[in-house]
Amino acid sequence: MRVVGGTAKGTKLLAVPGDTTRPVLDRVKTSLFDILRPSLSQVSLFLDLFAGSGSVGIEALSQGDGRAIFLDLEEAAVKTIKANLDKTRFSTRAEVRRSDAFGYLRKVKKVFDLIYVAPPQYEGLWLEALKLIAERPQLLSPSGRVVVQIDPKEREGFSSATLQLFDERKYGNTLLLFYRKTTTDH
Repeated sequence: MRVVGGTAKGTKLLAVPGDTTRPVLDRVKTSLFDILRPSLSQVSLFLDLFAGSGSVGIEALSQGDGRAIFLDLEEAAVKTIKANLDKTRFSTRAEVRRSDAFGYLRKVKKVFDLIYVAPPQYEGLWLEALKLIAERPQLLSPSGRVVVQIDPKEREGFSSATLQLFDERKYGNTLLLFYRKTTTDH
């Protein structure tokens, strides 16, 4: 697992010990950032929910010039994220919290340009996180996006008055779903 582009390109990242996380494959991360790259310069605040090793948020820091908040409930993940931020020299542009993602989403008052949701598989947590974000559209900037990473078998329908699916990409056993705020202009 490494940083695939930007200022920290090639830096090898540590994985979270054990099997509680599922790191995104470098080829999926490369494709994801190929899609996101045109808008990365507009991302001033990135939220990495269920951050694991922090690989996706660190990639956003490497390829953009914003800040990132990393959330994970596991102490081993928090330590790994901090070590990876030190390795890439992004610690000053990041905040790492050992926190429940749902509690954080209910209370946070920040506005994010990009929220990445990659929870443990097969528990429906992605849908719960997406519903919370939809209930609080003020969490997203006007051009804000939410990217969900799940196994294709987890795919369920989701509809909301505030979020709309605008793209989806499948890479083997990884499905990326791209949401944006629903425009109210007619």
